[in-house]
Amino acid sequence: MRAKQTAFVLAVVFVAYAALIGYRGVLLIKVGTTVSVVLGLAVLVIPVIGAYLVWREIQFGRRTEVLAKELEAVGGLPVDDLPRRPSGRIDRAAADEAFGRYRAEAEAAPDDWRVWFRLSTAYDAAGDRKRARAAMRTAIGRHDSKS
Repeated sequence: MRAKQTAFVLAVVFVAYAALIGYRGVLLIKVGTTVSVVLGLAVLVIPVIGAYLVWREIQFGRRTEVLAKELEAVGGLPVDDLPRRPSGRIDRAAADEAFGRYRAEAEAAPDDWRVWFRLSTAYDAAGDRKRARAAMRTAIGRHDSKS
């Protein structure tokens, strides 16, 4: 629930930022010189790109949540039983060992979105966020193609 609250706060902050930047872009365009119009248009593009990126992240989170709920309903979520350091971070060696199991699962059933979801959590536990997101995108794609 905390992640949803954080995402909501960040979205509100972004909207305020986009409105402020958009207003500045309009002011630049109203000046009317070639340079100010070009700068104003460039400034207006920033909130549009930002809005697209925020929308993509929210969609990614929603779709990930749908998959997690579906897996939870059938008892397919991976158990978070990896040992942790005193700081609360997962022990890297244990995460790497668990990762091997999940990778073998994904290699054995590459079309099953469930194994890709679990592989994503293993990447995340091992600290590889980039591959975790890529595996989750694969899980989402496999899930969507089966629907």
